[in-house]
Amino acid sequence: MSHAWRALQHRNFKLFFFGQSVSVIGTWMTRLATSWLVYRLTRSALLLGIVSFAGQIVSFALGPFAGVWVERLNRRKLLVWTQAAAALQSLAMAALTLTHVITLGEIMVLAAVQGLINAFDMPGRQSFLVQMVDDRNDLSNAIAINSSMANGARLIGPAIAGLVISAFGEGWCFMIDGVSYFAVIASLLMMRIKPMDIRRNASSMFEQMREGWDYVRTFRPIRTILLLFAIISLMGYSYAVLLPVFAGHVLHGSAHTLGWLTAASGIGALVSGLSLAARRSVVGLTRMVQIASAMLGGALILFGLSHTLWRSLVLMVFVGFGLMQGASVSNTIIQSLVPEDKRARVMGYYTMAFFGAAPFGSLLAGTLAHRIGAPHTVIVTGAFCIAGSLWFTLDLPKVNAGMQPIYQEMGLLSARDMDLTSDLQEPAI
Repeated sequence: MSHAWRALQHRNFKLFFFGQSVSVIGTWMTRLATSWLVYRLTRSALLLGIVSFAGQIVSFALGPFAGVWVERLNRRKLLVWTQAAAALQSLAMAALTLTHVITLGEIMVLAAVQGLINAFDMPGRQSFLVQMVDDRNDLSNAIAINSSMANGARLIGPAIAGLVISAFGEGWCFMIDGVSYFAVIASLLMMRIKPMDIRRNASSMFEQMREGWDYVRTFRPIRTILLLFAIISLMGYSYAVLLPVFAGHVLHGSAHTLGWLTAASGIGALVSGLSLAARRSVVGLTRMVQIASAMLGGALILFGLSHTLWRSLVLMVFVGFGLMQGASVSNTIIQSLVPEDKRARVMGYYTMAFFGAAPFGSLLAGTLAHRIGAPHTVIVTGAFCIAGSLWFTLDLPKVNAGMQPIYQEMGLLSARDMDLTSDLQEPAI
């Protein structure tokens, strides 16, 4: 167990962990409160998808640009500013909601503002992990612990939000979220970070973007993993947009029911994060991407067929596990493979894969649910996740072959590992 938490031995990461733990609880409260507020105001699955689309399409459009920009900036200062901006966004939501003047248009504008913040915050935060963890061998553990923390909050935040919404309304969830950002800002300011050499690249921003794209496009392991992650984001994450419909219409519940469903998926995601934290090496993780996407697809299909609360809660655990396993493992593998001078740019494409595919998935899910109903929509998206897993399985030997030289150079592959991985690779031609 001490090995599973080894990244917390690094002072800076420990500060980030506790500050972010408070903040992410507030974030999950806001996510649930926003979904319920939109559903309460409109009773429309289509508009749930449109609001989610508005919040994420900005991150998609700015992903590659943000990755290049992050490489030119002090990442701690950048994160302080993004967290402060996110706090102001949540407090604005709180003020409008508590005064009972908020409209759907204002929700969409503020969601777009959050998308703008996320475009810079996500690649900045992911690439900043390297500076918080002095020993790069502990980087994969830090990513796993970070995922566990986020999903522990995913378990706690929606449960609290359900109670707060029932007692006081959605506005107080936004207020709590706005205040929670000050915890992570404080943790960032307390860190002692070794200054990085931020090189003023003579290349133009466009040339750096093209260089990052060429690297992602031509290096098969990262290209394949990002494509599967994009499929999971497009089809897998879209179920969350429809959860208010399942809670209110399919399962005949309330905000409490929505909180339980979200918390159940959080349990699965938390188990996923803890299982990754216990791993000693990134070797063998490609198989987990394959399994996770298949598990996610199967659980979504069965969730779409379920009309009882207890069965839906059990299936949400598997959905949460599959989603988080796919996202965290993809992140871990990419961070272990990418060279430092391209890290932020590649994480910009990781951000783009999530925030790019997810808004179109949300819009697609909302449109399909409007026409064929939420249960049938979730069944369709689950089938696509299984198809993605089958495609990744066919490409897995070539992916492993491309990764092996890098892991050999890093000293991660023993003689026994070489024997095991050679069975997965195509013979040299």
